[in-house]
Amino acid sequence: MAGSKLVLEGSVSIKCFILGLSVVVIPLIRTWCGHFDWVFDYLTETPGKIAICINIAVVNGLLLIIYRGPLYKVAVRACFLGVTFGCGLIVSCSETSWTHFGWYVDLFRCDLSCSVVRLIFSMALTSDNFLLNVSSETVEYTLAAVSSWVEFTVEKLTVPELKQLNWLSFVGLLMVLCGEGLRKAAMLTAGSNFNHIVQNEKARSHVLVTSGVYSYFRHPSYVGWFYWSIGTQVMLCNPVCILGYTIASWRFFRERIEEEELSLIHFFAEDYVEYKKKVSTGLPFISGIRVN
Repeated sequence: MAGSKLVLEGSVSIKCFILGLSVVVIPLIRTWCGHFDWVFDYLTETPGKIAICINIAVVNGLLLIIYRGPLYKVAVRACFLGVTFGCGLIVSCSETSWTHFGWYVDLFRCDLSCSVVRLIFSMALTSDNFLLNVSSETVEYTLAAVSSWVEFTVEKLTVPELKQLNWLSFVGLLMVLCGEGLRKAAMLTAGSNFNHIVQNEKARSHVLVTSGVYSYFRHPSYVGWFYWSIGTQVMLCNPVCILGYTIASWRFFRERIEEEELSLIHFFAEDYVEYKKKVSTGLPFISGIRVN
């Protein structure tokens, strides 16, 4: 029953994400009619704003009719991710200084939608995987994201030339793509052993994974996430947040790795100690828990 419920939620998520993505249809119709200046205007001018609001209202109305209870929560979250991803695509395709911000929005939403990728490879999916639920880490995550948006906007208005360093934005884009790729590879390699939350009790199916990307880094998911987070700020040319994200991420993962490795040593004893001696964490100046 639990497995069928997860498959159902996954199917609903994918359908509703695509439904939310329909926000790009209206500007595409305008383009097909021969108007090639639609892209950014669609989001900033009154007709475009009205069209987006109508689209969201109609889609949400459909979700209310089709789904009830927990399924509606899954559906509306997936739809929200689809809408914002679509808006990011619109900005990304525009000839404007906000283009790099469009990249950021799409890549940011791709990270939040990682549970959909996990579903495709027959892994667990719940609404918690959208990373939109309230917790201390989620609040910090949200504050960090908002601070980057504020810095980008303020600097764009006051020092616009800072946001025109295309080479730096491409470096950031490469960091984000490589970081996200490494993180996804870690999730796929670990399979059912992967979890967003540090586990204090060993499950019967829990095994020590040392193959694939885990043969290069003990914590490849954290390595990917570390460079992904910094890369988003490099992409936005946000000097303050580049420094802030680097410090905050480093401190977070140092503490997280020490906490996780205590559990791993408890779970796997000498097997993990030997693995720890052979493979580094993958993060600069972080060696993990000390073992006597």
